[in-house]
Amino acid sequence: MRKYMILGASLCIAVAFTGCKSSESAYRKMYEKAQAQDNNNQSQGAENVAVVAPVVEKPATETTVVDNADNVPVRQESLSVVSGDGLKNFSVIVGSYSVRANAEGMQTTLKNKGYAAQIAYNSSNSMYRVVAATYDSKTDAIRSRNELRAQYPDAWLLYNKK
Repeated sequence: MRKYMILGASLCIAVAFTGCKSSESAYRKMYEKAQAQDNNNQSQGAENVAVVAPVVEKPATETTVVDNADNVPVRQESLSVVSGDGLKNFSVIVGSYSVRANAEGMQTTLKNKGYAAQIAYNSSNSMYRVVAATYDSKTDAIRSRNELRAQYPDAWLLYNKK
């Protein structure tokens, strides 16, 4: 009788330990279910954002192409020189700042690298433009901008309205 009790108890313990163990497939199912819910929530959230978010369009006057022969866009602004020798027709801009001290810091960095950097001010949008180089011809300005983009990927061209 004692043998049967020990055998029965060990059988119950074995069943208890093996029956309570979670299987990998159960974890996988729960993970896949959670991912599906996340995807549904993200797609619903994306739809809500698309419906709620207003579309903001910039007027075409903000970016004006002066010479479209070579398909390089050039912004057109009226600038006044704050610090530097003076601007020619085309300038390569490497930074735009609303705070003059930040523009002066960028100008100092460029001068230390050997550029004849200048600061020009656009009063219509209250921005200080840091000019790395200025040229009479657009071709020279494009060449300079392309070289500067290795260090300043956002460099762009500006035509100074006089």
